[in-house]
Amino acid sequence: MRFEGQLKIWNDERGFGFIESATGGQQVFVHVKAFPAGFGRPELNSKLTFEVEQTAEGKKRAKNVLIVRPARASSRAVGKSPTRWGTSSIFALAAFALLYLVVTLVWGTSIILALGYLALSLICGLFYVHDKTAAQAGEWRTSEGTLLLLGLLCGWPGAIVAQQMLRHKTSKVLFRIAFWVTVVANVGVFIAVTTPLLRAVQA
Repeated sequence: MRFEGQLKIWNDERGFGFIESATGGQQVFVHVKAFPAGFGRPELNSKLTFEVEQTAEGKKRAKNVLIVRPARASSRAVGKSPTRWGTSSIFALAAFALLYLVVTLVWGTSIILALGYLALSLICGLFYVHDKTAAQAGEWRTSEGTLLLLGLLCGWPGAIVAQQMLRHKTSKVLFRIAFWVTVVANVGVFIAVTTPLLRAVQA
């Protein structure tokens, strides 16, 4: 027997939430594995149909979940849209590439620094791939703190590429704000150590 309901609670990091049945009663637990393969990230307030089964502990949970109608697109503020985030991300990469080129031509930079950015960007991108895959499979996720730390430690260019290619972490506003804080901090340190700015401050 299938029921209709609405996704009222969703924890994207842990891959589970709760459905409010159209018939009322207690909310039904739902795990990301109950959604079709390749479904993507469930959205709050989406209309769903589902079946109910009992766990070994006797608790109810949803299975064979199908989407009836996605959450209304207008519920997202324009400033939070992935498209707007994508534009700022591309601009940030282009601006940093230009900055790196200018600094290298004027003051010179170590090849080790360039290799460091490249290696950490690759590592950071792989962590995003793992997190995206784990989210879809309902497995253990990479913590946001780890992703932010890798970005801070010169991996943010790779993080941006992974975010845009995978469409991952592009709609969670608090994470995006924290991410851009780490980008600004990293670029600030880069400018300080590769230009006469640090020496001027010390003098």
